[in-house]
Amino acid sequence: MNYSTLKKGLAVSFVALMGATSLVNAQDAPASSSSAKVFGGRGQYRTWSIGVNAGVLSPFLAIGGSNDFKNAEVNLGYGISLKKQLGHAFGLEGNIFRGKVSGTNKDMPGGVNYGVKSFETQLAYAADIRGVVNVATVDFLRRENSVNFFVTAGYGLAAYAPKTTSATGVVTDWKDKAGKNHDKTYIKEAYIPVGVGVKFKVSDRVAFNLGYTMHFVDGNNFDGVYSYAGHKDKFSYGYAGLEFSLGSKSKPDLEWVNPLAMMYDELKDPSLRQEVEALKNRVSNVEKSVEDLKKDSDGDGVADQFDKCPNTPAGTAVDGSGCPLPKAPEPTTVAPTSNVTGFEPIQFEFNSSVLKTESYPILDKLSSGLREKGGKVTLKGYASSEGTAAYNLKLSKDRANSVKTYLVNSGVNSSAVVTKGYGEANPVASNDTEEGRIRNRRVESSRN
Repeated sequence: MNYSTLKKGLAVSFVALMGATSLVNAQDAPASSSSAKVFGGRGQYRTWSIGVNAGVLSPFLAIGGSNDFKNAEVNLGYGISLKKQLGHAFGLEGNIFRGKVSGTNKDMPGGVNYGVKSFETQLAYAADIRGVVNVATVDFLRRENSVNFFVTAGYGLAAYAPKTTSATGVVTDWKDKAGKNHDKTYIKEAYIPVGVGVKFKVSDRVAFNLGYTMHFVDGNNFDGVYSYAGHKDKFSYGYAGLEFSLGSKSKPDLEWVNPLAMMYDELKDPSLRQEVEALKNRVSNVEKSVEDLKKDSDGDGVADQFDKCPNTPAGTAVDGSGCPLPKAPEPTTVAPTSNVTGFEPIQFEFNSSVLKTESYPILDKLSSGLREKGGKVTLKGYASSEGTAAYNLKLSKDRANSVKTYLVNSGVNSSAVVTKGYGEANPVASNDTEEGRIRNRRVESSRN
């Protein structure tokens, strides 16, 4: 990669990176009031500004480096700028300026270097686009800054015509003789501007700028002297200028926003603190209402607001309205694992009403008897004691209905099957052990 390509790539990458970063952190949002908040988006700020500047042009740089001429002459330069502020710390700025750059070799032996005594380059224009980064502010703890330091970098194009005077006094002027065919008015070369500056806020609309920019030209012909291969010319511009903020006067300028100071200031805002306290009270009221909804004074598993039979004695099995369930008939004297029909109970998994495959043979036998001999059957669903009584009552009904669905699907008349749910009532084993609870999760059948 050559020197020119490297410089262009670095400049474009810098501007693109800074622009993308700012765009991510400063989304546009509609303006809502003149009292801007830093997190409200660019829409509630002024973001455009125009500037004018004037200063001095020199072939030398503050950082040093090689030059074709020993002595610099100071000349007038002037320009204008247009800037879009993308965030409080970054903006994109377009610049165009012109002037004259010159130098001599009067301090060299014989006043000559490379056979040339002096040069004078007319800068028809230099136009570029730069990223402008606010890197520091002197009064950063104030809500609104009034002094900002900034750095800039970008990419541009210059049109110029150098004129040199040789040791013998011969003047060579490249104006109107530029280009490969010597038929162009000006030489045109790309350049990279890199600068620093400080900005002072004069008013809500006006800022005063002091800046210094170095321009690295992508060519060895800016001063009209080709000293040696690979050498690149450069020049600098020190300037002062005024910048005018554009847009509605009811909006502040985004460039002077100080997020840290604004956050601190807003946290101390009495109205904001009152809103926070009011919000805390509303949250407390909501929490209290939720607790009231959950309140169950008699402990029957049904909240007070839905309990139609309050003060139910402890341990009483209740329905979904909190009222005691009718007492189930006394169990007949049969083995605890069977019922009067001779069919084994249908067992279920915990918290489930899904039939187990090992129950199918028992159900098929029951179905066959009902279809061949007729009659009716009552299916009684039960549950173990985990969970609330109301939930277990519903679960026991679901289990009885699961058995009925199987029988009807196997050909039994639906009207011949009656289902009932008894919840935790009539356990056939202790609910204090898992083995007992397994036996209590069941459906029993009795022929009518």
